[in-house]
Amino acid sequence: MALVPVAEALARLLDGAAPLTGESVPLADAAGRVLAEPVVALRTQPPFNASAMDGYAARSADVASVPAQLEVIGMAPAGRGFSGTVGERQAVRIFTGAPLPEGADTIVIQENARDLGNGKIEVTEQTAEGRNVRRRGLDFGGGDMLLEKGRVLDAAALSLAASANHPSLNVVRRPLVAIIATGDELLPPGSKLGPDQIISSNAYGVAAAAQSVGARALDLGIAADRKEAIAALVRKAVQASADVIVTLGGASVGDHDLIHDVLTGEGMRLDFWKIAMRPGKPLMFGRLGNVRCIGLPGNPVASIVCSQLFLKPLLARLGGRGFRQDVRTARLGTAMPANDVRQDYVRAVVREDAGAPIATPFGIQDSSMLKMLADANGLIVREPLAPAAEVGAECSVLMLR
Repeated sequence: MALVPVAEALARLLDGAAPLTGESVPLADAAGRVLAEPVVALRTQPPFNASAMDGYAARSADVASVPAQLEVIGMAPAGRGFSGTVGERQAVRIFTGAPLPEGADTIVIQENARDLGNGKIEVTEQTAEGRNVRRRGLDFGGGDMLLEKGRVLDAAALSLAASANHPSLNVVRRPLVAIIATGDELLPPGSKLGPDQIISSNAYGVAAAAQSVGARALDLGIAADRKEAIAALVRKAVQASADVIVTLGGASVGDHDLIHDVLTGEGMRLDFWKIAMRPGKPLMFGRLGNVRCIGLPGNPVASIVCSQLFLKPLLARLGGRGFRQDVRTARLGTAMPANDVRQDYVRAVVREDAGAPIATPFGIQDSSMLKMLADANGLIVREPLAPAAEVGAECSVLMLR
């Protein structure tokens, strides 16, 4: 099977991917979720003409010239409006959010009124009609479109939905990713290792990548290098209604690389296997019914780089989210040799120098070296057959953080 170019692999992986069905969740649980349908106002806000300040509700005609004396005939705190009518040279003590009393058309702020005692005040500043009054429907009216489908629910959107009297919202279901690590040599963190064993680390990075775009991660643990053990976890993932199954390791061509045989044996239709990229060449993709299956390489760096390039865009689309890789132009901090036929993603440190980004690759790029990946904040993207590049040459960098 020929190596598939990166762009083609991504297009085939995303082909047919669309936002999942919606589900209703309480407003308190909706932060960060994506709207599956528009939000329409169920009420008008404010529902009445309301005071925007603490002060006195009055008639603008009575305070057009100052000083002016007014008789205070009542009080209107928020939540308990004044039931009477404000007449000539009368006022009502009012507080922010309270309804504007009948007859009044302006609010004299309390700083512009002096208490004379005996229920009298003196207004010291002219106040025009409508001043310090929030008109009914100023924010929105009943039936108004407030939030579009696809909006990620941030603090402002949630507050708006609550103000519009929505106790729950219809949001896109979060994709579920089932993660299966494979290998007799693997043990979970905290284990006492034997002489031929290593710690299983990839699942944590893949789960974090999934969660960063709003997906849920189900870690099904480590399967031994036996077809029946791997198949049992694949079936468990299907039973859990996983939208995506990610396997870690076992996707190459060695005697113990069993993922292809197991997945095809369970009914997966293979789409592609092996990509023209470094790291991550042995990535595999296929469909098991409606479940998308991604076989990631066992090397930790390759696993995380492929998660960035392929898993995150897929999960974002299934979750109704926009996603765009943060690719920037920089200058090389060191020279780089000519590239071969595979697209190369080179770990690098990107820093600002005199206002210009400089990308300096690490000297060793072994795909097992996680510390270097943790220290890198970008990947220099080298196209297939790119010629040698000198210090200061322009390059593309995929930013990681």
